Amino acid sequence: MPVLRRGGGVAALCAALTTVVAPALAAGDAAPVKARTPALALVRTVIAKPSTIASDLIFTGDIQAQSQVNVSFRTNGKIAKRLVEVGDHVGADQVLAKLDPQEQRANLNNAQAALASAEALLTQAKLSFKRQEQLLASGYTTRPSYDDAEQQLRTTQASVDSAKAALGTAEEQFSYTDLKAGVDGIVLSRTFEVGQVVQAGQTVLAMAQDGPRDAVFNIFEAVLAAPPESKTVEVTLQADPRIRTVGRVREISPSVDPASGTVRVKVGLEETPKAMSLGAVVIGTGKFRSRPAIVLPWSALYRWENGPAVWVRDTVNGTVAPRPVVIERYGPNTIALKGGVESGEEVVIAGIQLLRPGQNVAVAETVEATR
Repeated sequence: MPVLRRGGGVAALCAALTTVVAPALAAGDAAPVKARTPALALVRTVIAKPSTIASDLIFTGDIQAQSQVNVSFRTNGKIAKRLVEVGDHVGADQVLAKLDPQEQRANLNNAQAALASAEALLTQAKLSFKRQEQLLASGYTTRPSYDDAEQQLRTTQASVDSAKAALGTAEEQFSYTDLKAGVDGIVLSRTFEVGQVVQAGQTVLAMAQDGPRDAVFNIFEAVLAAPPESKTVEVTLQADPRIRTVGRVREISPSVDPASGTVRVKVGLEETPKAMSLGAVVIGTGKFRSRPAIVLPWSALYRWENGPAVWVRDTVNGTVAPRPVVIERYGPNTIALKGGVESGEEVVIAGIQLLRPGQNVAVAETVEATR
């Protein structure tokens, strides 16, 4: 076997490698590796178009009387009888409760006795005056005696008139032991029991007066900043939507309830169906003024920098970017924009989950704008 020299063997090996690798490098230069292009995001879009919206304001409330009366006794005493319960319909002259009339009856008896005494003195004074009048005509009495009899007659007549007035007062005080409302209505509440001592003017019953009814609603103050166009409100009974009526805004509270942050609005009903009894839950519907807005599907809404936004596609270079928007209102399946998107711009409504600013997208479909 021939023996290779050390130096010559290395030189021969290098020459062989050069011969094999050189063609490979040359082939690589002729066919360079192609750069990988990122895949396009596939989205669905809509062309923004202006439209007019007129949303409904829906709120719940209850039926109340336009006038409520606080009933109280007009004299002091202890309650002897209670003749009504909460929810009873009562008449204006119906007796609702009675006080123990012992003191008032005693005063009445005293007044009757005082009147009887005054009338007896008056009878005596009349006879004395008539006698003096006859004697003066015959010349058997003096003028001073006649004048005294006349004066006594006038005094006793005044005493009788005073006694009659006192008797009338006693009779009136005796009648105050019967509690009457003075109006027709329904008893809403009571705060007394038999045996309780009450003071004159202390409220013992609250009544809803018969007559017109209100639908009363508690509405957030922000709603009243842009109130509905019409003051007419459609009122529907919650338990039976077939029962409905119409009312007009009658009163708006000037202050906000600090507990709920709402404003009380009273809607006077033009007609009150029988089913809309006091306390019945009702639903009121009011119409807002029509106003321009751009309506988009819910799926277009995105959160960007802690605020609402949508993705807008640049039709020239095919890229997308987030756009902050101002929401006019939220609908069941749509959003209405007050600002942020102009008419004619292309908004992404599907495929927004993996988008990033400046990303190229491919449009799979452009749908009709929502109205």
